Amino acid sequence: MHDIKAIRENPAAFDAALTRRGDAAMSSSLLALDEERRAKIAAAEAAQAAQKAAAKDVGAAKAKGDETEFERLRALVGEKKSEVAAMQNEAKELDAKLNDALARIANLPAADVPDGADEDDNVEINRWGTPREMDFTPVEHFEIGGVAASMNFDTAAKISGARFVMLKGAVARIHRALAQFMIDTHVDENGLTEVNTPVLVRDEAMFGTDKLPKFAEDSYQTTNGWWLISTSEIPLTYSVANDILEESALPIRMTAHSLCFRSEAGSAGKDTSGMLRQHQFEKVEMVSITHPDNSEDEQKRMLRCAEDILEKLGIPYRTVVLCTGDMGFGARRTFDIEAWIPGQNTYREISSVSTTGDFQARRMNARFRPADGGKPEYVHTLNGSGLAVGRCLIAVLENGQQADGSVLLPEVLAPYLGGKTTLNTEGVLI
Repeated sequence: MHDIKAIRENPAAFDAALTRRGDAAMSSSLLALDEERRAKIAAAEAAQAAQKAAAKDVGAAKAKGDETEFERLRALVGEKKSEVAAMQNEAKELDAKLNDALARIANLPAADVPDGADEDDNVEINRWGTPREMDFTPVEHFEIGGVAASMNFDTAAKISGARFVMLKGAVARIHRALAQFMIDTHVDENGLTEVNTPVLVRDEAMFGTDKLPKFAEDSYQTTNGWWLISTSEIPLTYSVANDILEESALPIRMTAHSLCFRSEAGSAGKDTSGMLRQHQFEKVEMVSITHPDNSEDEQKRMLRCAEDILEKLGIPYRTVVLCTGDMGFGARRTFDIEAWIPGQNTYREISSVSTTGDFQARRMNARFRPADGGKPEYVHTLNGSGLAVGRCLIAVLENGQQADGSVLLPEVLAPYLGGKTTLNTEGVLI
């Protein structure tokens, strides 16, 4: 959510930042609406003052016994009261219109975000590991001999339709092991607090985390008005809505493993094979609530937490900073981590780590009280995948695949798999 005062003070800077995203300049229309709103508020206040003055005169006329003047003034007070109510309603309507317009405008990119139109203009900043040379042609995850029987898309389609999968046996266990490994690492090594969140949230939570009104069609809503979360970023971040935190409580660092749901509106025909893009998936999320002065360092810290998961799993990856044209709606800066996927001979996104600045905090009125006792300030919020569990499963299976259809699994998963480190050609852990 943008601050109209900041736009009022520097409209040129606001427009310049928006145009970097490829959006149209909007300060003139916003300021015109703001001016109309403020004028209506001032008029309502003036009319209310006149009403109060007339009300005093009514009392004076009554005391003097001047019935004619008393009736005239009483009628005038009634007229002023109706006039004030009408003006106040108009001011409220204009205020709602302005807030709705502000809520639909994307966050402004940080100064160091590279300019660009789309993913082709993203900038690689880090690369780890070397893709393994295979003496056979690698296949995609669902084609691996030891995997295929335990990754059932047909049965899932019979039950739910396209973009669903049923995992069973050893593959389901590996998927579960990955989530547990991620959560344990974030809690035991990275100092995050594990949270088990609801997956159904109210409109306020969706709005506060910038998913409404912009992304309503990308989400699922129940018949009684709840929304299924697209990520546990939503309940984790909104947990501090309308709070005034003590500065000493910051940073708040949380992690959650949850089901996630996305309609994938607009993605028809994209990534239709395998489990790369599903309507229902699981993700381990990281959320930080920080002091504004520390949010830059916190984003780097969160990025390392996510990268470290892949390094422990031995999955080659690259990290890119997204350009202005490829960033998400609420982000000031986003780092994407892309894991090496041998079956597609390319890197694919497995995590996004974003800082939103105070963009979400303004929408949900999340503040902190400075230690020196100053006026409450908005916190900064950050979120990142740590990681997408299904996509991590894909990376583990494809990078560990062998020529005979078996899969060598990362050693770090052995404690979660009863000490077993291989998925054999029959789909059994050994």
